Amino acid sequence: MRLLVLNPNTTDAVTQMLLAAARPTVAPGTVLTGLTAPRGVPYIASRSEAQLAGALTLEMLAEHQGDHDAAIIAAFGDPGLLPARELFDLPVLGMAEAAMLTACTLGQRFSIVTFTTTMANWYQDTVDAYRLSGRCAGIRARSLPFTAIENVQAEMEQAIVALACEAVEEDGADVVILGGAPLAGMAPRLRAQVPVPVVDPIVAAVKMAEGLVTLAPRKPVRGRFSRPPAKPTTGLSPALAARIEHRDAAQ
Repeated sequence: MRLLVLNPNTTDAVTQMLLAAARPTVAPGTVLTGLTAPRGVPYIASRSEAQLAGALTLEMLAEHQGDHDAAIIAAFGDPGLLPARELFDLPVLGMAEAAMLTACTLGQRFSIVTFTTTMANWYQDTVDAYRLSGRCAGIRARSLPFTAIENVQAEMEQAIVALACEAVEEDGADVVILGGAPLAGMAPRLRAQVPVPVVDPIVAAVKMAEGLVTLAPRKPVRGRFSRPPAKPTTGLSPALAARIEHRDAAQ
């Protein structure tokens, strides 16, 4: 089984953190391939940046999906997820959706903690889009300075622990989700310090992707995620243009 881990920001160090967090958890025979955006922003923290990243997600998937059984959009707000499901035939998962659905199996209400308040509005939009507002106890964030996005864990671990404990004690969260790709791999260190389950979104997404590939779902030919009719394009990447124009081989 081959899973594409697609990071739609430009920081390859974050891609490597995601892979390092996920690889110890995969089933025998599962291979993870990391992919970092060739342009864009070093980390995605707002609605506008997510919009740009969503377009890049479609472009990257068009170019690289052919050799994979499923793909994971490895940014917590899942930029481009629903359009990708509409356009491509393989299962496409988002870290945020996978983490929230996993959290719903572990408790009644979850909280999301993250490392900058800029992300909070976008993450709330994501919760609302998945119709999980009733299961979300809250989103807790604290903006503290960090030297580089790949150093967030080392420099903000105790702040993240404090936010997680506040989510449990003050918001009544049964589960805590670590929001943001730069927090990948922190969960095992936090579990002894946080009194409820802690979900690492990349691990949740990888395990869910393995399950979906095993289920072998068909691509819908009708309904909300059926492939749109062919349409001419201008100025898109060759692979994405071919996909939209139906000039590509069936995947």
